Amino acid sequence: MPAPDVQGALPRLYVPEEVAAVLGCSAWWVKDRARRRLIPFTRVGRAYRFTGEHLAEIIRMHEARPALPQQSAAGAPARKSPAPQPTSPSAVPTSRLRARPPRRARQSQFGTAA
Repeated sequence: MPAPDVQGALPRLYVPEEVAAVLGCSAWWVKDRARRRLIPFTRVGRAYRFTGEHLAEIIRMHEARPALPQQSAAGAPARKSPAPQPTSPSAVPTSRLRARPPRRARQSQFGTAA
């Protein structure tokens, strides 16, 4: 009795280099995302492998959709919302931030040679 043909039942597994070629990115990116579990994958031993379904899902995950246009009444001017006013006088006052002088300028004031 011949062994059943299991080739049709098993999905084809792609290596990260093949997935990277399809996606137009580096194999390092594919492996890094799989390592951090940001994209779907299958682990065979210590190697990352990807099915066609994984590849399709990765493409869907990184798909960018155009923003929907604002739905407004025809000819009606857009209203600006008023700026929010502080609700309580006990709000923490803000202070201006000052930039720190560069490290080279601070070292040179002590006469040290780098």
